[in-house]
Amino acid sequence: MSLSRRQFLHRSTAAAASLALPMVAARSVLGANDEIRVGVIGLGVRGVGAHVPGFESLEGVRVTAVCDPDRQRLDACSKMIEDTYKHKVETFKDLRDLIARKEIDAVAVATMQYWHALPTIWACQAGKHVYCEKPLSHFIWEGQQMVRASRKYNRLVQVGTQRRSSTRVRRAIDYVRSGELGKIQYVVAFANKMRAPIGKRSKPLAIPDSLDYELWCGPARKEPLYRDRIQYDCSFTWNMGDGESCNQGVHEIDVARWLLGETSLPRRVMSVGGRFCFDDAGDVPNTQIIYYDYPSAPVLYEVHNMRAAKGSQAIPHFRGARTDVCAQCEGGYVMMISGFAYDNAGKKIKSFSGGENPFGNLVAAMRSGRQEDLCADVLEGHRSTAVTHTGNISYRLGKNAASGEIREQIGDTPLFQDMYTRFEEHLKSHEVDVDSKNITLGPWLEIDRENECFKDHAEANRLVRGTYRPEWIIPEI
Repeated sequence: MSLSRRQFLHRSTAAAASLALPMVAARSVLGANDEIRVGVIGLGVRGVGAHVPGFESLEGVRVTAVCDPDRQRLDACSKMIEDTYKHKVETFKDLRDLIARKEIDAVAVATMQYWHALPTIWACQAGKHVYCEKPLSHFIWEGQQMVRASRKYNRLVQVGTQRRSSTRVRRAIDYVRSGELGKIQYVVAFANKMRAPIGKRSKPLAIPDSLDYELWCGPARKEPLYRDRIQYDCSFTWNMGDGESCNQGVHEIDVARWLLGETSLPRRVMSVGGRFCFDDAGDVPNTQIIYYDYPSAPVLYEVHNMRAAKGSQAIPHFRGARTDVCAQCEGGYVMMISGFAYDNAGKKIKSFSGGENPFGNLVAAMRSGRQEDLCADVLEGHRSTAVTHTGNISYRLGKNAASGEIREQIGDTPLFQDMYTRFEEHLKSHEVDVDSKNITLGPWLEIDRENECFKDHAEANRLVRGTYRPEWIIPEI
C-alpha cells in the first residue's frame, strides 16, 4: 500500500477498513426532493468559474465543501460562495479530507489533469459520484483505472467533455448521419487558441507560503519551476500537462469520434510539430498536426497557438472557424460545434441550435441512478482522451527533421500532405526555416486497439503507462 493510500485511510472514517473496498455512502438512493451536496476540488478558473456556479444554479443542489492546496484560492472561493449564494462551506487543503466526508454525495474534480486520476478513484471508493474535468487523464493507463473504479464501485463519473450535452452538436450529428450531404470523406478538427510564452527564468520561481507545494505536485515530479507563473502554465510542460492537442483537443476529438461512431483508438497515428518562436520554459508544441487513421474516415487535428503571421494580430482559421470540427462530406461540410452546414461552394445551407447542461445531466443521472443517462460517461471521456494521448506520444518520440524527410514519411496520404502544407505555410509566415531540421517528426505508430497500447514499441508503451512519485501511486483496479 502506497503512502498516499495510508494517509487517506488515516483521514477516512472508521467505517472504511481498506481502500480496496468502498466506504458506505451517506445516502445510497437520492430521491427527487433530496438535496445533493457537492464538494469541489481545485479552485482555479474551471472550479470557481464553472463548477461552483454550475452546481449552485441547479435546484436541490448545494456546494458544501471546497478544496485547494493554495490557501489564497481556498479563502477567496469560500468568501465568494458566502457572498453570492448566502451559505457557508467547509474548506480543505487536502483533498483526501474532503473525500472522507460522508455527508458529500458528489465530488467535482477541477484540478489540472495530472491530479485527476487519484481523486476520481478515491471518490468512487468512498461511495461518491464524480464530475471530472477534461482531459480525463494524464496517461492512458490511469484513464483505464478510472473507468474500472467507476464500474467496480458502481459510481457515476461524468467527464467535462460538455459538447456531449449540447443539443446543437447532437442535431448537427443527426444531420450528417442522415446522409443528406452524402458519405463522410474526412474530418478536420482544429484549435486556433492564442497563447503567450510562459517565461524562462535563470533562477527558480519562489513558491508562495500560501501554497502546499507537495500537495500541489501530487503524482507529478516535484521540481524547481523556471517559468513565470505556477498555476495553469504547467499545462505547457509534459510533467503536468499534455499540450493543446489534448487539453483543448479532447473536446474536438470527442465530437469527431461521436460523429463517426468510433469506440476505440485509431489504427495508427503520426504527429508533426514543435515549439516555435517561444523562447520559454515550455516543452509542449505550440504548433502541431496529427493524423488519426480511423477505419470509417481519417481524423486530422491542427493546433496553432501563434498568430496567423509574424507581426500580425490575425488569428489562424480553417474555413473561417477558429476552433471546431469540420465534417467534410460528398455534398458539403458541417462545422459541428458552431452548428452550420455548407455546400461545397461554401454557401450556408443549414444551422443548428441548442445549449448544453453537463452539471445538470450528472445530477439527473444521480437521481435516476442510471449510468446510461450520463451524456459523457467516464468510458467515453477515457476513449477520447486516450486518442489525444496517442498523437502526443508520437510527437514525444519524434526527431528533428527537415521538410523533405517529413513529406517522405507522410507518404501517399494526400489529406496528410495537404495538412502538412498548411502547417509549413504557417511556419513560413513566422519566418521559420522549414528546411533547417527544427521540426519534430514523430513516427507512425501502429496501435493495438483492443488493448489500448502500441504494437511492438516498448518506449511508446512506457508513455502509455506513465510514471508517478512513490508517495502518490495510482492504484490498479
